[in-house]
Amino acid sequence: MAEGPDIARIASLIGDPARSNMLLALLGGKALTATELAGAAGVTLQTASSHLSKLEDGGLLTLRKQGRHRYFALADATVGTMIENLMGFAASRGHLRHRIGPKEPALRKARICYDHLAGDYGVRMLDSLIAQGAIEAEDDALRVTSSGERLFDRYGIALAPMRALRRPLCRSCLDWSERRAHMAGSLGKALLCHFTDTGHARRIEGSRVIQFSPEGDRRFQQMFPTAG
Repeated sequence: MAEGPDIARIASLIGDPARSNMLLALLGGKALTATELAGAAGVTLQTASSHLSKLEDGGLLTLRKQGRHRYFALADATVGTMIENLMGFAASRGHLRHRIGPKEPALRKARICYDHLAGDYGVRMLDSLIAQGAIEAEDDALRVTSSGERLFDRYGIALAPMRALRRPLCRSCLDWSERRAHMAGSLGKALLCHFTDTGHARRIEGSRVIQFSPEGDRRFQQMFPTAG
């Protein structure tokens, strides 16, 4: 038997259709009940409980208790990034489960990926920050430059507290619809919060879609102009 990380176990956990649907339902960053996840997976509550136990044991989910209620969420941002990257890889190989539907344009424009911005707006944001010299990209690694520090400071985004966290400040995340990178990490979360906390953008209830207000769109265009 080969030594090293057991990728076969993780692959088997994600590879089951019911469990993959549960993980996708949690990719929006909200904790859900077993009943809600059973509905997302199209299985009975008893079957869902078995799947959730396996995902929790595998380190993909965490259980949160609030009074008599039990909620499940992705274990951490790394799980969200892994799922989004797998979606990007599957899309790049033509492995799509459905035709483009009415909701697809909104999802492609802007959506939440665990806790950061994805879709066309997510990719545009990273491209613009690189073009502005605020972010340096080398392969999949991202680094905030000194001019980036000053830029984010003007936006009221303090980097020092984020650097004290165990989570990476910024990292590349493959976008499944654009098939290019958007930015994850604590900075990616802070930039999305910059819009949602001010009311310039909001998450559509029951969806991963992020909808910008007209003023939010103007603010986004101002902060992240297209290169050239």
